[in-house]
Amino acid sequence: MAFDYKKEYKEFYMPKNKPSIVDVPAMNYIAVRGKGDPNAKDGEYKAAIGLLYGIAFTIKMSYKGEYKIDGYFDYVVPPLEGFWWQEGVEGVDYAHKENFEWISLIRLPDFVTKTDFDWAIAEATKKKKTDFSKVEFLTYNEGLCVQCMHVGSYDDEPATVALMHKYMKESGYELGITDTHYHHEIYLSDARKVAPEKLKTVIRHPIKKV
Repeated sequence: MAFDYKKEYKEFYMPKNKPSIVDVPAMNYIAVRGKGDPNAKDGEYKAAIGLLYGIAFTIKMSYKGEYKIDGYFDYVVPPLEGFWWQEGVEGVDYAHKENFEWISLIRLPDFVTKTDFDWAIAEATKKKKTDFSKVEFLTYNEGLCVQCMHVGSYDDEPATVALMHKYMKESGYELGITDTHYHHEIYLSDARKVAPEKLKTVIRHPIKKV
């Protein structure tokens, strides 16, 4: 049975729909950086998702080819994630999505090294005849965070964020968002197939002790 990160690490992927504090260790990701409205039909974001999954599945299916990744085991590709921010804006201005800057991500299994990643980029470029030069190997140490499961539309996230920040302050913490620590979302639902009011998204914000 394929290893499923969502089920094995529920503290990171399946929090309750009430805020909690979590300490997130360093993880490696497939990452693509970009700007603009994620809903734009032919925008950077849609293209970035295609690049991410192109590499994610090249790595997942590598066992079928000649290149063997040391320590490989069968696994479910982890969910899509995103770091989001807007220059000069505290929090998120949902009325101006065109000003979003983002890093779109998919977690890599721990057995995938930078060498394996570079092989996957070359392999996908050759097989898919696509430019994967925007895709990077990103190691990110998120650390202490407040998080919560948000059920509903992305535009309704401010209510969940408000609950998170209230809980954070009552627990003796303050917000730790900086130019290297971001508003973080993990997408557990496929927005193309799930009604907006039923979307499940993990929202996570970095925090620090007051």
